[in-house]
Amino acid sequence: MIKVLVADDQAAVRAGLVLILGAARGIVVVGEAADGEEAVALARHLRPDVVLMDIRMPRLDGISATRELAGVADVLVLTTFDMDEYVFGAMRAGAAGFLLKDVDADHLVEAVRTVAAGDGILAPQVTRRLISTFASRPAVHAQPSGLAELTPREREVFACLGEGLSNGQIAARLDMAETTTKTHVSRILAKLNLRSRVQAAILAQETAAGGLSGSISDTGSPSDS
Repeated sequence: MIKVLVADDQAAVRAGLVLILGAARGIVVVGEAADGEEAVALARHLRPDVVLMDIRMPRLDGISATRELAGVADVLVLTTFDMDEYVFGAMRAGAAGFLLKDVDADHLVEAVRTVAAGDGILAPQVTRRLISTFASRPAVHAQPSGLAELTPREREVFACLGEGLSNGQIAARLDMAETTTKTHVSRILAKLNLRSRVQAAILAQETAAGGLSGSISDTGSPSDS
């Protein structure tokens, strides 16, 4: 059962989200929060798998709340606003996903399941913006801190993250169990001091664009998995 905490300052929106998620198979809403501070407090107490987080909330905004929940729960940001400051702010804070509130019920439920499974998800509009941003950036030539600590197999997984592959897709490509993939992803995040797989995907794309793709995708031996 996937445990979800819903955080939104509008009671009517919270009620709608709770109704949608509560009716979904395998999902239970364990709590509701009307602001960021309440979301952080409830998440630390209830330990949900996913926090569905609005951005514009009183007392503590969703981005700040997401930053405080690193290691506590995966955060799926759901907001009306897709401005760059919110998109990139949420990614830097460690959000596992970013969706707009015009998403339909089925896609919302699937996004919650995706994040709970350890994968990341971005709204199509956000994905296009990220690609455009990377295309306009100068190439990165310095090797990121921690990259040298990755094992050959972890480098393969890291490269797959940069392609936007899910854990299941990575497991199939590299011929290993999905649970092993999750372990590798966790170790990659720890070694690179990252908060989410979305941040890892961004870093993988940046390093590949900077001419470091060879150092990322070197093939390891089966024993490294």
